[in-house]
Amino acid sequence: MQFRQQALAKLQSPEELDLPVRFARPQGWLVLCVTVVVMAAASVWAVTGSVASTVSAPAILTHGQGSYILQSPVAGQVTSVVAEQGRRLPANAPVLKVRTARGETVVRTVAPGRITALAATIGQIVQTGANVAAVEKVARAGDPLYATVYVPAENAAAIPEHAAVDLTVQSVPTQEYGVLRGHVKSVDRSVQSPQQIAGFLGDTQLGEQFTKEGRPVAVLVKLDRKAGTKSGYAWSSADGPPFTLPSMTLAEASIRLADQRPVDWLLP
Repeated sequence: MQFRQQALAKLQSPEELDLPVRFARPQGWLVLCVTVVVMAAASVWAVTGSVASTVSAPAILTHGQGSYILQSPVAGQVTSVVAEQGRRLPANAPVLKVRTARGETVVRTVAPGRITALAATIGQIVQTGANVAAVEKVARAGDPLYATVYVPAENAAAIPEHAAVDLTVQSVPTQEYGVLRGHVKSVDRSVQSPQQIAGFLGDTQLGEQFTKEGRPVAVLVKLDRKAGTKSGYAWSSADGPPFTLPSMTLAEASIRLADQRPVDWLLP
C-alpha cells in the first residue's frame, strides 16, 4: 500500500526537467581519457615503431673456403701415413702410401690446406674412392676465420645484408668471456643437403647433424676483428678468451633479422 501511494505521488508531481543530468562521474572521464591516449599511442607505435627479432642456428668456425675429402685413387694396403693431423700442407704433398699389385702409390693433397682428420692407418685395406683424409682449404696460417651458420630455410629471406651476429662458442665460457661478434657476409639462397655440407666441411657426421631438422641455408659470417685480443677477434667482453680459436669449432649463432612494424603482423 505504501509503494502504491508513492507511485501516485510521483505521477502527480511535475517533471523536474530543469535539473542537470550527470552522464559520468569524474573518475569515469579520467579512465576514458587514459584509454583513448593509450589506444592512440599504440596505433602510432604500430605504424611508425619497429620490433627487432633474431633467429638462432648452429654454426661452425672455418677458414671460409671449406674443406675437401681426400680419397684413395687405388685399392690396396696402406703401408705408410706421411702426413700428421693438424699439419698444413701445400698442394700435391704426400699424405700416405698404398701398396697395390702394380707397386706403391702415393696419395697426395689436391689443394693446399690443413689436415683435419686422417681416416687411414698403417695396414688398413682401402678400396678405390675410400675416404682417407679431410683437408681444410687454408693456404696461410694467418688466414681469418669465418663462421658458417646453417639457418632454417624459412628464415633466410628475412636476414638483411650485414646483419649483426652473436656467436656462443662451445669451447669458450660465455659467462666469463661473452660471445663472439660478427656480421653477415653472404646468404646462400639454395638449401643444403647432407652431402653438400659434408663435402664443404669434410665431415659426414656434421652433414647429418646440421640437417636433422630439415635442409638449411648456409649463411657466411665475417668475424669482427679486434687488435689486442688473444684471439684477434671482437667479443662482448673487453678482451675475450686468453687463447686462439681453432677452425672446425662448433658454435650457436644468433642473427638479428630485419626490423618489422607491428602493423605488418595484422596485415595479410
